[in-house]
Amino acid sequence: MADDQMSVCFEVSPSRNGSGIPENDARRVRMARQVTAARLRYCGLEALVDDATLIVSELVTNAIQHGEGAQVTLTVTVRDGFLRLAVHDETTGRPVIRTADDYAERGRGLFLVDRLAAAHGGTWGTSDDGTTTWCCLAVSGGRP
Repeated sequence: MADDQMSVCFEVSPSRNGSGIPENDARRVRMARQVTAARLRYCGLEALVDDATLIVSELVTNAIQHGEGAQVTLTVTVRDGFLRLAVHDETTGRPVIRTADDYAERGRGLFLVDRLAAAHGGTWGTSDDGTTTWCCLAVSGGRP
């Protein structure tokens, strides 16, 4: 499989301070999932679509919900045997995995990202300045 990269940048509402996501921004999350799924199918990585779109959904939602910037950039890269999903949100700081109780309606996103990355022989993290959260999934021979 040849190297492949795609980025999409979109505007989001001003800082939400962890509150609910406005409908316009919720549409951005759906769009990010759809774009990711289409790109993975284009690259012949259909088997990764479900897990990758869940990861993208969590990372983009976090960027919208906890970010301070007015735009979010999603980058999908296939290179050197890995699928890399990166979300840049202009906000410094590092996201952390929370421990949500059984009845919590939120707080499990990064836990899911961590588990899915591990299940695919990958990992996740943030850029040194904290503005980009990424996740890598191993891809063997162009196929998971």
